[in-house]
Amino acid sequence: MKRRVSREIAIGNVKIGGNHSIKIQSMTNTKTENVEATVAQILALEEAGCEIIRCAVPNEEAAVALEEIKKQIHIPLVADIHFDYRLAIMAMEHGADKIRINPGNIGGIEKIKAVVKEAKKRNIPIRVGVNSGSLEADLVKKYNGVTAEGIVESAMDKIHIIENLGYDNLVVSIKTSNVLMCLKAHELIADQMDYPLHVGITEAGTLTAGNIKSAVGLGLILHEGIGDTVRVSLTGDPINEVLSAKHILKALDLRHGGIEVVSCPTCGRTNIDLISLANRVEQMVSGYDLDLKVAVMGCVVNGPGEAKEADLGIAGGLGVGVLIKKGEIIKKVPEDQLLETLKYELDHWSED
Repeated sequence: MKRRVSREIAIGNVKIGGNHSIKIQSMTNTKTENVEATVAQILALEEAGCEIIRCAVPNEEAAVALEEIKKQIHIPLVADIHFDYRLAIMAMEHGADKIRINPGNIGGIEKIKAVVKEAKKRNIPIRVGVNSGSLEADLVKKYNGVTAEGIVESAMDKIHIIENLGYDNLVVSIKTSNVLMCLKAHELIADQMDYPLHVGITEAGTLTAGNIKSAVGLGLILHEGIGDTVRVSLTGDPINEVLSAKHILKALDLRHGGIEVVSCPTCGRTNIDLISLANRVEQMVSGYDLDLKVAVMGCVVNGPGEAKEADLGIAGGLGVGVLIKKGEIIKKVPEDQLLETLKYELDHWSED
């Protein structure tokens, strides 16, 4: 796929847009003013693969806490601001690498001007965020409801406000929970400006439903070459957002590295606890920096054939299992030794 060419923007020590890879973003769900809890969550997200983190800044205590949080983490920190322009300024004063605002809900032009002035002084990017839920009443009326066209017009209005104040260090985000509307909005805005786009399906839902909506929506948008950073918005542990984003990017061949686990769906021939085994394999391989595909199969009859496209695989039978390499059975082992046998092969991996 041919990626949309967007301008390059630096968020702390991470660059997006241009020819840079699509970065994975998430958001903490701790109270930002609780520095210890927020840092612990960010460090766990870093380990999972998060590359940009956003924190809510609903009050002055949270804005001040950013300074201490920044000292203990290793990825850029984005401050999420709503309604109070003073919090945006405070967040930048205390180390935010980027701020996320909706210029439509932080007050009049003078307040926006004050935020832009501080961002310009520090060369801090502003993410202009517009969600379908915050679409202005006049645009809802103009388009007879919430539409992709209305969302894009709202976003472009906000972009022009900041551009007219002499600032263009911007990232743009337009989100809706409606997958097809979100796709259309991104298609429309991609032709109207060249700022980097942060993409995602907002309010996607719980783990199962949210993953499905995000995979479909992000898959469609990213496959069109649109998007410079992504977030999978899920209700629950944000680590799941990062893991899901990595899977989506890998499935689209937009990210490489790390072990991909594939497993069969189970059937009446399955004589082992395949679900538990697959989950344990997935957890085990997360610590390896190998660009491999590992198959976990529940049947020693068809397992080797089904795993032929994997680099390594294991298949279990009744009390016995096999280790598969490049589609060939290389070893039979007792069922309870399958996991440690696979681990040994990964620890001593070579293409030979």
